[in-house]
Amino acid sequence: MQELLAQYQSVSEPEVLKWVNVGKAKDFPENGGACIKYKNKQIAVFNFARESKWYACQNLCPHKLEMVLSRGMIGDKEGIPKVACPMHKKTFSLKNGNNLNGEDYKIAVYPVKIEAENVYIGFID
Repeated sequence: MQELLAQYQSVSEPEVLKWVNVGKAKDFPENGGACIKYKNKQIAVFNFARESKWYACQNLCPHKLEMVLSRGMIGDKEGIPKVACPMHKKTFSLKNGNNLNGEDYKIAVYPVKIEAENVYIGFID
């Protein structure tokens, strides 16, 4: 269990060593998520069209270790963009991965950029 969670570590934009093209912007649902695979990771990508922003995080919910966050509802809590796990309703910040329910576990988040209608996610590996 810990090995699965350990492969996901947040990346900030200045740390990015590699930008990976994960598809065309038009292929991602507006105001929803989709899952992409990068190496051995599943990454949830969100087109937060209401705010003209994009976010990426691990697809693995750390609560029950289910690969479901890409199917979660997105919204905001007091100005913080968030995703809610579709199974257990735990909510996480899409900016820093913090658990918005006050629990200890959090999720890894990754920077996203859009260039020439392509979606890129930043990784360090």
